[in-house]
Amino acid sequence: MTLRVTQYGEPVLRKKGKNITRFDARLVELANDMFKSMQVHDGIGLAAQQIGKPIRLCLVDMRVAQRQEVFNYLYDGKKPPLELLMPMALVNPEVDFLGKKETNREEGCLSFPEIYGEIVRPETIRVKFQDLQGVGHTLECDGLLARVIQHEVDHLNGILFIDRMDRKARKKIESPLKKLKKSTLSTFNKPKENGL
Repeated sequence: MTLRVTQYGEPVLRKKGKNITRFDARLVELANDMFKSMQVHDGIGLAAQQIGKPIRLCLVDMRVAQRQEVFNYLYDGKKPPLELLMPMALVNPEVDFLGKKETNREEGCLSFPEIYGEIVRPETIRVKFQDLQGVGHTLECDGLLARVIQHEVDHLNGILFIDRMDRKARKKIESPLKKLKKSTLSTFNKPKENGL
């Protein structure tokens, strides 16, 4: 099932996700639906808040991006083919930054259609997480993969990519941002027919 992607202005995007403690068929089904939704919208990452659920679950799929991007990764100390890892569900992820190198790059977000901005983020990270069966893993990575994971884990903490922009970058997108929020709020607050 394809899920609706929440838009800027919806309160759930600012909610910190609750840790997941039940690893069952419902969680697998939710992750599969999130993956389908991510594919429909040509995304490479999606957090549970973006489908209206404030829990600590996000998905990443770098298979298409790998054709244009170079990034390194070690999954539990090994480097299996990316096709075996992706799409990757990260449950209850915790990110540590490795080294001091940072990079500046344009980011977008499925919850902010056609809005982009420059963001500075650490280049290399380590993320500890559980898979959909509750098994713990460690992923060390850099480049776009590290950036996407940071972006999605921010969502799980109620942080949006616009919060990471410097004042100059944020000013460039202020007008479309206001339009998007106004549109979202007018739809979100629209009275339901027949009082339902």
